[in-house]
Amino acid sequence: MSTGIRSDRRAFLGSAALAGTGAVLGLRPASAAAEPPPETTRLRLLKFPSLCLAPQYVAEGLLRAEGFTDVQYLEFPEEGIAAYGRLGSGELDISQGFIAPSVVQIDLGTPLVLLAGVHAGCFELFGTDRVRAIRDLRGKTVAVPAFGSSPHVFLTAMLAYVGLRAGKDVDFIERPPAEAKRLLAEGKIDGYMGFPPDPQELRAKKIGHVVVNSAVDRPWSQYFCCLVAGNRQFVQKHPVATKRAIRAILKADQICADQPERAARTLVERGFTKNYDYALQAMKSVPYGRWRDFDAEDTVRFYALRLNEAGMIKSSPAKIIARGTDWRFWRELKKEMKA
Repeated sequence: MSTGIRSDRRAFLGSAALAGTGAVLGLRPASAAAEPPPETTRLRLLKFPSLCLAPQYVAEGLLRAEGFTDVQYLEFPEEGIAAYGRLGSGELDISQGFIAPSVVQIDLGTPLVLLAGVHAGCFELFGTDRVRAIRDLRGKTVAVPAFGSSPHVFLTAMLAYVGLRAGKDVDFIERPPAEAKRLLAEGKIDGYMGFPPDPQELRAKKIGHVVVNSAVDRPWSQYFCCLVAGNRQFVQKHPVATKRAIRAILKADQICADQPERAARTLVERGFTKNYDYALQAMKSVPYGRWRDFDAEDTVRFYALRLNEAGMIKSSPAKIIARGTDWRFWRELKKEMKA
């Protein structure tokens, strides 16, 4: 059952202030004023307990400035691959999300389309003293929130990259994040893959140590982590709305990079996270504001190949790209939103 998260007057004014910030930063291209208004004024995006999605949360005021008067953030009981399927079902219109589950959905025939890269690495793999590298996970146990969740899919791709197979060489168990972090602290599991604010909490509590940080460790740091995806029918029917929504998210991505304190306060005030310190650390550690620096198609190709090697998808990278990508809006915005 989904619930819409609507802003109150105070939160709206705060988001509007961020929209003004975008103009001050020079992020409001003159061509936007010449565009027709969006074909729809309603926009439904995913709400998920990850600060990786901070740009689309910070973007509410910017979305309103783009002409969306009904901006909804919807949350669902499942996560990972199933949650991304909500884009295909039409319950979500556009949303930022992790690349790997999106590729799995495209392979399954889900009518979603990848539209733009947003930022690179936000995942971190934590391990006990028994784990110093990914290969050390052989014969060991890792906890994930759910099979098909973003951490599960990402770590499966990481294992395939070093020649290990999930379920054969490495055991996965499903545990809620709070329990998984406790088990890691007690040494009852060997690894835990988390996204902000989990890594910030683990470091603060001195639980485990970082084995892989996808923001800095190659090859993961050289590709987008999160991209904007859309429901295929929505994108086809509402091209102006699609472009305006992507533009707002990319502007917000820059705000996360340039004004991390303000972005962190917005996340807390809007109820997307509780701990300001963790949010601020995430804003400063995740490489926001670099959406021009990576190749989105190379990202899809890289992850599709890894997931194919791991047996999680059947399609080739070329088929995934042909079936589930549309970069025209992103390319236009790269030209319009020059640094």
